[in-house]
Amino acid sequence: MPKKAKELSAVEVKRLRHPGHGHNATFAVGGVDGLLMQATPTGARSWLLRCKVGNKRRHIGLGGFPDVSLGQARERARDARDLIWQGIDPVEHRKAQRAALKAAQHRGLTFSEAMERYLENKLSELSSDKHRKQWRATLDKHAVPAVGDMLVDDIGVHDVLRILEPIWQEKTETASRLRGRVESVLSWATVAGHRTGDNPARWRGNLDAILPKPGRIAKVKHHPALAIDEASDWFAEVRGREGFATRALEFLSMTVARSGEIRGAVWKEIDLDAGMWIIPAERMKMRKEHRVPLTKEAVVLLEALPRIEGSEFVFPAVRGGMLSDAALSACMKRIHAAKPEKYVDPRSGRPAVPHGLRSTFRDWIAERTEYPRDMAEIALAHHVGGDVELAYRRGDQVEKRRTMMAAWGRFLRGDVGAKIITLEAKA
Repeated sequence: MPKKAKELSAVEVKRLRHPGHGHNATFAVGGVDGLLMQATPTGARSWLLRCKVGNKRRHIGLGGFPDVSLGQARERARDARDLIWQGIDPVEHRKAQRAALKAAQHRGLTFSEAMERYLENKLSELSSDKHRKQWRATLDKHAVPAVGDMLVDDIGVHDVLRILEPIWQEKTETASRLRGRVESVLSWATVAGHRTGDNPARWRGNLDAILPKPGRIAKVKHHPALAIDEASDWFAEVRGREGFATRALEFLSMTVARSGEIRGAVWKEIDLDAGMWIIPAERMKMRKEHRVPLTKEAVVLLEALPRIEGSEFVFPAVRGGMLSDAALSACMKRIHAAKPEKYVDPRSGRPAVPHGLRSTFRDWIAERTEYPRDMAEIALAHHVGGDVELAYRRGDQVEKRRTMMAAWGRFLRGDVGAKIITLEAKA
């Protein structure tokens, strides 16, 4: 029978030192079979358990001394021997526990942290500063106060409802967009390994069973548009005013492009000789390159613009950067303020806004001309047709659109003899 080591006291253990020659020295301290103190020539001391795991002899580290006391070392040694008795390798068991801890820490991401990491990539995809600010603002204002400190893996449907229900009835459009943004953050967290299970912010087959459908509780508010018959008077007001923002608004009227596309336009996108403006895909809402045929009047407008040294923008702000969306809106407000009884949306009675000019153009196409609907939709850079139709459609009718936009320009200027085609009902 092997000889049992003497059970040393804490004081005796504290006095153990390396003898001063040779390699590491070990001392049996007793209390648990195989428990040793190891001392190095440099004076460091640590605990080892000499044991047999299966068919292998092992020296298992139990921590350094004095951080791990004699009593703690004996307790750890007993736990290790208990695992061996159960057929478990203590070293592999410890590795598994550490891996589980790391995995838990990896998953242990709060909603606020997940949102920040998701937005690092998402915001770069958005086409305008306005949309980037809206994304962050809605999440910061409504989601973070409710679930910001929660682990994403703990967020359930009832937590998402705490975010949405306070604004679902009163600010339905904002709430609907917010729901989609929360869903996107949680989807990222799932793919990145920070949560498991269904997405609690998903609408179909989930929140749609609890919340009323957005379309039934809130009517869509369209951007106020000019009445067709006031368009030429309004356009004359624009042409009589000065400033880059006013010229941008005039150019928007002639091309029916979106405000962000106009304000972000740079000279390298425009070929004045060919009368063509090519907006790259990354600046378009539909993420598809858009060709805008420029009428002679639009080219004249561009040629007359002063170039600001150091600025690439066609319609720069005072310091050479990009105009703000508010600059164009301010122009329209001033025009309306000069004649408060005019330039309001005939349906809502609200003053017309820049984006509403696209609706005025669409109304003109439908009510005063015979130009095809699809051609007008292409001019507005809208999605036209289904996926199959788009797969076969190669052209964008750019030259036909040039003729259409020339007619629109004549209508805006109120030119005598401008051709307006009225559809007559068949008897």
